[in-house]
Amino acid sequence: MKEKGKENEKDKKKEKESLHPKYFQCKVRCNCGNEFVTGSTKPEIRVEVCSKCHPFYTGSQKLLVEAGGRVEKFRKKYNLGNA
Repeated sequence: MKEKGKENEKDKKKEKESLHPKYFQCKVRCNCGNEFVTGSTKPEIRVEVCSKCHPFYTGSQKLLVEAGGRVEKFRKKYNLGNA
């Protein structure tokens, strides 16, 4: 009786192994030309923005203090001042 139980456990392990997708060492390519390697279930990934060209990481984003907020723009547009 115990031998049948062991066979069932082996069959279950075989089923679980076939459920997992293949894992590749993936090459990620950005539109800016940057490439790096990571792990994925796809062999190649193409992205529009990466950490080399995204404004958050490069520091080229506008600061809210410099650009002014929406409320300030509204007040300026309708000459409301600091009301």
